[in-house]
Amino acid sequence: MADNYYDSLARQATTDEDAFEELYKYFFPRVYNFIYARLKNAADADDVTSTTFLKMNENLESYDPTRAAFSTWLFRIANNAIIDFTRHIERNQETEWEDFLDPAAPEKEEPEKKLVNSETSSSLLAAIDKLNERERRIIELRYWGELDTKSIAEIVSMTESNVRVTMHRALGKLKKILGERDF
Repeated sequence: MADNYYDSLARQATTDEDAFEELYKYFFPRVYNFIYARLKNAADADDVTSTTFLKMNENLESYDPTRAAFSTWLFRIANNAIIDFTRHIERNQETEWEDFLDPAAPEKEEPEKKLVNSETSSSLLAAIDKLNERERRIIELRYWGELDTKSIAEIVSMTESNVRVTMHRALGKLKKILGERDF
């Protein structure tokens, strides 16, 4: 089970720099994408991601695998960092979706394919914005955070069955909004 591996790696990371680096490399893209999906601004996502990993590093010794999987613990830190950040924002930010889905994606794609992918991504993300806050958060944690239902349930303080139902309904709404396209 992957969670057990990362739980063990987290305990090692308190004293082993290589273990910390492996955690960082594995979780960075997931955490960044989750944060970017919420903030919709690359510079802000960079700042909040940095804060998340700084807090992770500062609190790694207090991580208790008997209370939650490492991924759940880390995404709670990320979620709290987003909340703290948005509380202090005094301005609305324009969404720039073009560079969203993978900030480290290679630029080798053909121009036509990039255009289609960009349009599809923009449509999907605009549709996600039409969901309520709980539905958006669950979709973001599942698909950008790559978390399982149990972890999501712990983060959003819901039962696993409620998370599944909410996710099913949210996906249904997205299909309706997008006109029954496959995504």
